[in-house]
Amino acid sequence: MDLPENLRRRSFLLGAGALGAGAALAGCTGNSSKDDTANVAAPAASSAGGGGGNDAIGQKVVVGFSAPAADHGWIGAITKNAKAQAAQYSDVELKATEGTNDTNQQISQVETLINAKVGVLVILPYDGKALTEVATKAMDAGIPVVNLDRVFDSPLAYRIWIGGDNYGMGVAAGTYIAKAMKDKGVSSPVIAEIPGIDSLPLTQQRSKGFADALKAAGFKVANRVPADFTPEGGEKAASNLLQAAGKIDAIWNHDDDQGIGVLSAIESAKRSEFVLVGGAGSKNAMDAIKADNGVLKCTVTYSPSMSSSAIKLARLIGHSKGMSDLVEKEVPTSITLASATVTKDNVDQYMQFGFTS
Repeated sequence: MDLPENLRRRSFLLGAGALGAGAALAGCTGNSSKDDTANVAAPAASSAGGGGGNDAIGQKVVVGFSAPAADHGWIGAITKNAKAQAAQYSDVELKATEGTNDTNQQISQVETLINAKVGVLVILPYDGKALTEVATKAMDAGIPVVNLDRVFDSPLAYRIWIGGDNYGMGVAAGTYIAKAMKDKGVSSPVIAEIPGIDSLPLTQQRSKGFADALKAAGFKVANRVPADFTPEGGEKAASNLLQAAGKIDAIWNHDDDQGIGVLSAIESAKRSEFVLVGGAGSKNAMDAIKADNGVLKCTVTYSPSMSSSAIKLARLIGHSKGMSDLVEKEVPTSITLASATVTKDNVDQYMQFGFTS
């Protein structure tokens, strides 16, 4: 395929030698896992660089943590990973609030952490726009904010943003499907898409990346039925899709949690003529990819290991250190994690990052 430069840059992760989201921060972390959802970084030997000796025990850092309610496998893994990562360090005290999808309650929780004078705040806002003011208040009070995933409206509201690459997910999924179609000799494939909530910018970015990668290969989306990131929504959307399209060559489902319902609908319809690509990188999906006995052949990552990295970054900021593989003395202001393509050929490399849907 003749991919444009920006697509080539993002799609280099396709293949057995690819490194994933966690590995994108390899200079700062050395990831290992305690269980299937807690992807924590094992403290490594002291290393040279901008920070130097970053895992050496230092001054105690109190890290406040706030995130939405764990009503979704990915969000649940975010909180578990953050707690597990903090527990790796004797010089980190984590003050985690109870997850909530009530914006006003999350604002109140963050204000409580500000009043408690925590050293650094890690916030995954339920609504980035609504939480911008209280995050800015924290920054004004001298408390650095690590903005996790859902971005605040103003760069003045955070010291660093870390999150996934939604556009890159779409590119990775589209690149995999385009290659699969060309390898099978399918010149005019029927390609379908089951996104999450269509009104969200992240969904729009994922779909844009998917469409761009397919367009570069001369393909396009023929059928598109949005869901809502839940298994129930995924099953309903997939059922509607399968009823509307008598033949499909490939489907990209944006989210492995809703993918549980998608797979259920496919099984009920007894359809198997297509390849299915997932999104996010759940352990359930990876187990199915490794078994290689169904339609699910690939997933593209959006790993909740980012919360482990957020805790490590908060600790570095608290210690006034930089990332050990960069020459700068401070951590960057923005880190976008790569979306890796996970297939049966490299799935074992990513199992430790899988979360339970």
